[in-house]
Amino acid sequence: MVGASGKRLRAERSNDVAARLRAVWIVALLLAVIGALPGLAGAAPPPRAVVVATHDLAPFVTTDKDIKSGFTIDILDQIAKREDWTLTYLDVASVSDQLKAVTDGRADAAAGAISVTSERTQMFDFSQPTLNAGLQIGVPVGAAERSSPGLKDFLKLLFSKSILVWLGAAMLLTIIPAHIIWLIERGHSESMVSKSYFPGIFQAFGYGLGMLGSGADDAPRHWIARVVGLLWGFVAVIFVAYYTATLTANLTVEKFDNQINSPTDLLGKRVCTVAKTTSAAFLTTLGVKTDDVPSIDQCYSGIRDHTFDAVVFDAPVLQYHVANDGVGSMTLAGPIFQTEDYGIAFHNGSDLRKQADSALLSMREDGTYDLIRQKWFGSGEPA
Repeated sequence: MVGASGKRLRAERSNDVAARLRAVWIVALLLAVIGALPGLAGAAPPPRAVVVATHDLAPFVTTDKDIKSGFTIDILDQIAKREDWTLTYLDVASVSDQLKAVTDGRADAAAGAISVTSERTQMFDFSQPTLNAGLQIGVPVGAAERSSPGLKDFLKLLFSKSILVWLGAAMLLTIIPAHIIWLIERGHSESMVSKSYFPGIFQAFGYGLGMLGSGADDAPRHWIARVVGLLWGFVAVIFVAYYTATLTANLTVEKFDNQINSPTDLLGKRVCTVAKTTSAAFLTTLGVKTDDVPSIDQCYSGIRDHTFDAVVFDAPVLQYHVANDGVGSMTLAGPIFQTEDYGIAFHNGSDLRKQADSALLSMREDGTYDLIRQKWFGSGEPA
């Protein structure tokens, strides 16, 4: 009895120890799991790799020794920071190449001076506007200044068709009264003209020309010839006054015609723009013939050597050039027109677009966007 009771006691103690050990292991396992939960909850997915197609166009994107800077680069850096992107840039030659890179799948987005148009929105998802701008005209320095007509302008008008017409009219208006005066005056005993047709008609003609000018040196002797001369004097005054006014007006109009202050002034001028851009499309719609070049730098060169009368392109780009490399060679003419927004282009349906919009809105709310804009464009919007 005593032996059997001891065996039962030892078995119970053994089972109790085993149960306690299992409880300890369970508690230890639970503690380990609970301790690991904060680490599991705090684990973040890796940054999103995003390829952005760009092309150098100051002040939006510039590359110096593989280091990119510019308004667009600063905007993208802020978006990447806020949305946990890792950016890789794909360099291409133009805006059309940027958009093609997105279409081909070589890039996730395209950013820079990319205008948001109705045609482009059918093929791409655009972010919130990154900048409000438009088009503007650049002309050689001095071309936009209004000055008085000079000797060159006078000589050009002097040998123009309109002057020949006026001279012909003056000759006709002089020959007719010259014949009348000669016919009447030749019968007078003290006639101022010869009784012979030659040189009498030349003397009468000279009298008529004198009336067109400051006045004749001699006067007819016959009273009828004097009446004709008086009437011709009134006609001469009116003719000279009208001729002077017309000449002055033509000089002024021609001077203004050579100036460029708005898109309509570009008709008939040598205009440069960049091919396959909104500026090229706008000028085509307006009926302006243009030289479409691959790069805006070629337009700048043409302005410097006066190959072109004007360049039409994105206002912020022209403004930046005029304030920097274009000082002394190019100036702006007229206000901004054809206003447009710039945006970041994504694939249709890309989830990156919503992330970019969220970052851009937060940048505007906390003032970061204004700081970046002021850094590159000054205290206000490009104007």
